[in-house]
Amino acid sequence: MDKNHNQAGNLIVAGILLGMGAAGFFDGIVLHQILQWHHMLSGVKPATAMPNFEVNTFWDGLFHALDYALTVAGVTFLWRAQSNNNAPLSLKTFVGSLLIGAGSFNFIEGTINHQILGIHHVKPGPNQLAWDIGFLALGVALAASGWILLQTKQPNFKT
Repeated sequence: MDKNHNQAGNLIVAGILLGMGAAGFFDGIVLHQILQWHHMLSGVKPATAMPNFEVNTFWDGLFHALDYALTVAGVTFLWRAQSNNNAPLSLKTFVGSLLIGAGSFNFIEGTINHQILGIHHVKPGPNQLAWDIGFLALGVALAASGWILLQTKQPNFKT
């Protein structure tokens, strides 16, 4: 395997992992903490009493630890990708991979946690299913956009 192919593979893995980490952090920070629409277990342990809130906060922390691990792994692969100084990194490949990672994370997390396990929903209450389906659709749209971006030809610019 040549170095340029290995570099592209590392860049794609880096983008996917960083996209997954970023999507998880966005979910945890915006939906869990700022908007307080849900917590990790709020579908089974509503955060209305302090013991349930503490359990939810603990599981939110584990969720953030996973996001952190994905981000550290992504940075490791990005470091490997940039180590080949002979070939420039492709912004198109990196952004496409970020979108695939973010979209995949949302789709997988939404399918497992919202639909299969029911441990929480995007926004419980009226229109709960619509919010959950919108979240899944956003994930599919992000991942599909990233895939399309990866499939487009990159112009060859000579410097």
